[in-house]
Amino acid sequence: MTINSLTGTAAPLAPVTDAHALTGKRRIAFASFVDENYLPGFLALLRSLALSNPGVCEDFVVLYDDLRPGSIARIRALHPRIVLKRVDADHYDSYKKGDQDNYLVRKAYFILDVFRIREYDTVITLDTDMVVLGDLSELLQLREGLAAVPQFFYGQHKLNSGLLVIQREYLSDAFCARLDKCGRSGDYELDKHDQGILNAVLDGDFVRLDARYNFVKRRLSGDLPVPDDTAILHFTGRHKPWQGGESGYGQAEDRWREFELSDADFQSAYLASAGALHHDLIVHYGTPHVARTGDVEAARKVAAAHVASGDYQDAVDILAGVRIPLDEAWPHEVLGHALMSVSRYEEARTQLLLAAAAPNRAATAYARLAQMAWVHGDHTEALTYATAGMSVDPTHRPSRLWAQRAAAVPAQELGAPEDQLSHVAFYMDRQGNAGDKLLPESVRSAFGPDTTSRRWHSVHAHRLFDEAALQRVNRRRGLVIGGGGLFIPDTMPNGNSAWQWNVPDELLRRIDVPIAVFAVGFNAFDGQSYRAGRFRDSLRLLVEQSSFFGLRNHGSIEKVRAMVPAQLHDKIRFQPCPTTVARQLVPGWQDPAKRDDTILINAAYDRAGLRFGHDYGYFLAQMAQAVRDLGKLAEVQCVAHSLDDEKIVFDLRREHGISMPVIPMYDFENKEILDLYARTKLVIGMRGHAGMIPFGVGTPIISLISHPKMAYFLRDIERPEWGVSVHDRHLAARLVERSTELLADHDRTVADVHGRQQELWKATEANAADLRVILGG
Repeated sequence: MTINSLTGTAAPLAPVTDAHALTGKRRIAFASFVDENYLPGFLALLRSLALSNPGVCEDFVVLYDDLRPGSIARIRALHPRIVLKRVDADHYDSYKKGDQDNYLVRKAYFILDVFRIREYDTVITLDTDMVVLGDLSELLQLREGLAAVPQFFYGQHKLNSGLLVIQREYLSDAFCARLDKCGRSGDYELDKHDQGILNAVLDGDFVRLDARYNFVKRRLSGDLPVPDDTAILHFTGRHKPWQGGESGYGQAEDRWREFELSDADFQSAYLASAGALHHDLIVHYGTPHVARTGDVEAARKVAAAHVASGDYQDAVDILAGVRIPLDEAWPHEVLGHALMSVSRYEEARTQLLLAAAAPNRAATAYARLAQMAWVHGDHTEALTYATAGMSVDPTHRPSRLWAQRAAAVPAQELGAPEDQLSHVAFYMDRQGNAGDKLLPESVRSAFGPDTTSRRWHSVHAHRLFDEAALQRVNRRRGLVIGGGGLFIPDTMPNGNSAWQWNVPDELLRRIDVPIAVFAVGFNAFDGQSYRAGRFRDSLRLLVEQSSFFGLRNHGSIEKVRAMVPAQLHDKIRFQPCPTTVARQLVPGWQDPAKRDDTILINAAYDRAGLRFGHDYGYFLAQMAQAVRDLGKLAEVQCVAHSLDDEKIVFDLRREHGISMPVIPMYDFENKEILDLYARTKLVIGMRGHAGMIPFGVGTPIISLISHPKMAYFLRDIERPEWGVSVHDRHLAARLVERSTELLADHDRTVADVHGRQQELWKATEANAADLRVILGG
């Protein structure tokens, strides 16, 4: 089914809010078969994985048949994302096997259950007699085929099944049927068990990995040292290190014993690791470590990890549980940041003032103090703190930003309160995100041509909505909230609502003018954390209090409906982002008589880990090829909505020798943004408004999908083919193919954009009629 009417509720082919289905982000897991005999080896494997790759934390699927509850508890203590799957042991009874007295004759086959897993795109299997000694990034980035290391004794044609990197095409019923057919026929090396079946089925058709990814113990006979570049050491053979080992392999077994640690020693070792540590692992290992030791530095690390993922109350709780010395500036700063993020402002101020006493943390602490003062509307205090931050570090960008905000003179309002609507929005700074800069004016234009303060009273979403703000709003004719992705937890976190408008419930209840939520989006990334209880309560109250509640795509509608009671569902309606109908809203708009022979590319880098996962290197290589090939169709330029968007140009030049001109749209005025997008032939954009704005001025688009919101939009206009996931295996080819198709008959493509836009305009007009009744005027 598809959407029958853009003014109605979507009836999508797949769950409209399934982020993985919409973005194509790869789901990766490790997997092992574990039983009681091999449990000591598996525990060492888990420790080695974390200590050797401290920035990696994917699901770890544990296939098992007879693990005791205590053993499962020990496993869970060593990894936060254990997924238990009981094997179908009876399934393998029909296989023909070799020596029936061999312990492995039955259980060795159980690892083949990994091919029956359907929840992941890539699965990396590790035998439990392995330890990880080096970086596994190359394995995590593999995207094609079934990869393994060839056997040590048998040349390149046969693989060693101790390590497998399995892609989705092998995680299929068809491949499982091939394994079963071979196993039941007995047409394989019976004494090699699962490995024999895999080699018989694959017949040499596998991706060959370097031996360092499955470095078998036999290579070290004679007590040779383990080579420095070994990534995974495999203790093949009968004699395992936890069972006493084998003579002649002392240096290898010493490497295994490095990971024979108590939980306490392991947790300490992980927290002392160099380099970037993964949030989930810091929290999983650090929380019990802090509870046991009261270690302030460890508590700071755990709290900082919580802050980075939006779990601000957890950050407060972990640091509140330890005694922070007065002269330990960094923990005070992190605690201050966490406290202000849950709106405990006075406590935050105390912590940040303590942090500001140390020169190495002072600039950041002062910037946060300036931010808090600005949130409370105290520009004088904000400027004082921001200036103090710049005096400590003249290059400190956040201090400079808050100084600019605090020094800005508010525009004099031209209208009388009774003639105005209040407008809650995110009002972007100069050199801020171009899309966010355009958005408030676009929203206002949907209510009429006058977007100035004659008709509008501005309420910055990030300022604390206090008694004075409430009085000002209640003197106006109504309150418009939007648009944009205000339902996101982390741009300017607060504890009052847990979304972008910093409004306490008690004051929201006391707004006595009509409230219109207009073209707001549910903007959380897949895996991003909300303070679920606080957000749900605030959201429910907002829906209840609103006279009009319009969300900018059907994906957001489904997300919000899932969070509020059923009796409120009908209040939530579709209101497209006004940037998508800009041609209809800009007075006197004229389509360009001639377009520039250009293709504009935009990439976004905020929350890069959530956008790209392990695939950024792949994305960059694909974009390099795409830019080369697209250059045959038109001049390719980079359009930067924010300063960070220019990263793609630097990375392409450094890694692939590709150069592109940069258009600094973050410096543009609103009219310039619309004019530029209207003149180009095609925009390939990752940011939401790098798709919606050009579409709104009649320019064809292709979305680089790294966030569900653009997939939501393309589904709403019934053109999902205009989107390509940044994780697509054939990203460059698809971009070039679709660009060629859209440009081949450009007039027809533009006409299609206009037609799709007209459907959005119908929804906007219908809503406008209702809003005129609700708000008057």
